[in-house]
Amino acid sequence: MTTPTDATRDTVRAYHHARFRGDAPAAARTLAETFRFRSPLTASDDADGHLAGLDMFVSIVERVDLISELYAEDRATLVYDVHTTIPTVGVQHTAEHFRLSEARITDIHLIFDAGPWHAVMRAIPQP
Repeated sequence: MTTPTDATRDTVRAYHHARFRGDAPAAARTLAETFRFRSPLTASDDADGHLAGLDMFVSIVERVDLISELYAEDRATLVYDVHTTIPTVGVQHTAEHFRLSEARITDIHLIFDAGPWHAVMRAIPQP
């Protein structure tokens, strides 16, 4: 028997794995129609905006070490280290908090030290 917490875990894990594989369509399938994303560097009120830079992000990720997973019926938190190829960033210690409704992610709040990313963001050509 699947519990609500199992459904939350399955959805969040599917999103996390798809995101770090660079599989935007699979990640998008875990997101609710009404979705919001916030981080120290960017925010989006829809899945397309959130996943738009995924290819570029994944291209600088060497690996991700999952440290902790916490699940409840309508929320989850992952704590992990993102090992990047950018020397000034190095390992990014990250916490990601999710809110869910009906086994779909409605809100993600990503928490990390944005300081090392400011120079990187300035170097990226803006459309």
